Amino acid sequence: MRIVLDAMGSDHYPVPDVAGAVLAAREWADEIILVGDRGKIEAELGKYPVQGLRLHVVHAPQIIEMTDKPAEAAEKKPDSSMHVGMRLVRDGEADAFVTAGNTGAVLAVAMLHTLKRIRGVKRPALTAVFRNPSGYTIMADFGANADCRPEWLVQFGVMAHLYARLALGISEPRVALLSNGEEEGKGNALVHEATPLMKQCRQFNYVGNVEPKEVLQGKTDVVIHDGFTGNIMGKTLEAMGSMMRQMIAEEIKAGPLTAMGGLLARPAFKRVGKRIDPFEIGGAPLLGVNGVVIIGHGRSNEIAIKNAIRQARQAVLGNVVESIQAGLGAGA
Repeated sequence: MRIVLDAMGSDHYPVPDVAGAVLAAREWADEIILVGDRGKIEAELGKYPVQGLRLHVVHAPQIIEMTDKPAEAAEKKPDSSMHVGMRLVRDGEADAFVTAGNTGAVLAVAMLHTLKRIRGVKRPALTAVFRNPSGYTIMADFGANADCRPEWLVQFGVMAHLYARLALGISEPRVALLSNGEEEGKGNALVHEATPLMKQCRQFNYVGNVEPKEVLQGKTDVVIHDGFTGNIMGKTLEAMGSMMRQMIAEEIKAGPLTAMGGLLARPAFKRVGKRIDPFEIGGAPLLGVNGVVIIGHGRSNEIAIKNAIRQARQAVLGNVVESIQAGLGAGA
């Protein structure tokens, strides 16, 4: 398998990007193509024993920074590491593209300049994958489409269902609409209009409305919403997790008895921390474009980069793109 990594993607490129690529190459023996400033990448690779690893560098003279305006950068930096990397996928020279770079720019480069939308897909969906008590939940859309039409939500359900089944290994994914109540009459106009369309769709197992508490309890495997709602919900969950970790640490240190108890409970805290750590997921797919694209967080460390590459491997092995093409393109 050949996976392209945007080595200039993360906030601290290329340090965690290269380190993550080395970890991935060691674990899976895949070919990892590092795209970006050749000099900087090779200097970083020189810090590791990489003999026998299938690591290759492709030079890209331009970098799309986190501070760049996405559409403008996508247009004015045609030789960026994002463009070069996604062109390798488009031209069949690689199987997947992974980046921790500017999310808006990834969307613009993929949709407008390189991979383009799958035939029949109204709007690609940006997703987020997180752990629930019994497994994984995938959210769509996570911000690519702030305002949505009801039929788009149905397509998000089809695509996220396929990813959950083929890449995450969930045999019968449950698909739900995010709402302010479980009852069918709850929700805004978008939810009301999308509900009958979701019920009529035979391409996934629709289980009705869910509130955020049901999502966190693992009562659905796929939760569908517009990008504005999904992005706020996802960022709230991330902030809540950080706040809870901070509050627990402060209370443990508040006195000698709690400090002793915290010491005894440290292994459990570490296990819980690992379960909710987004770096253990690594990244999430951009669904609906003609190629596997995995987007990680800008502050990704080497573990997150490695796990984003793992997500790409699973999507390729599961033939996710081909399945979306067959499921949605056939009706175009």
